[in-house]
Order: sequence, then C-alpha cells, then structure tokens
Amino acid sequence: MPDDALITVTDATFAETVLAAPIPVLVDFWATWCPPCGPMARVLGELAEEFDGRLLVAQLDVDANPAATIAYRVTSMPTLLFFSGGVVTSTIIGARPRTVLRQAMTNALSPYVNS
Repeated sequence: MPDDALITVTDATFAETVLAAPIPVLVDFWATWCPPCGPMARVLGELAEEFDGRLLVAQLDVDANPAATIAYRVTSMPTLLFFSGGVVTSTIIGARPRTVLRQAMTNALSPYVNS
C-alpha cells in the first residue's frame, strides 16, 4: 500500500523517473496481497522523508506493472532495488528492519558523498 512520502512509478514512468534520475533511487516492488508490504511501506515512507533530496524512494505495484517486474526478474515481494545511473546497484528481498534499510540507503549514497 503506497505511503504519501513515496513516489509511485509505473511501467510508463519507470524510465523517466528511475533510470534517468540524477540521484540514487530505491524502488519498492510491492503487491496489495503481500502481508509485509504495508509495514515496509510505512518504514520506507519515514526514511524517504529522512533522505529527501538525496535519495528518491519509489513504489511499483507489481500486479499493475508487469513489464518492469518481469524486466528486473522480481518474483518475491517486497523486493527493493537500488538504482544509480540507471543501473541496479543492490537488492534486498523480503522485509527488513528499519536499521538495515537505513544502512542500505546510506550505502547507496556513498559514491555521492564526496562528489
């Protein structure tokens, strides 16, 4: 379930919003039928506010957007893909605690800290 702080991406907007983004992007591949996806969305929404302007946090509903889901071989929900320069740089499959997510988001920014 989408959180207000998260950007919604679709198959139609994926390239423009994610692949062409000037900053790193975390995409949460989720589904309405996925029990841990709701709690994860709330945590990601809070972290999106914390990382605002440095890391874009987006959600993609896998059932409504099969092209991106298939293209990135997402078969489990939630799956988090980190993108930088249009390339997947890391993946998290399954629900994780806030501390793990925050560290993964910080790691995604590390190439940008000194640039």
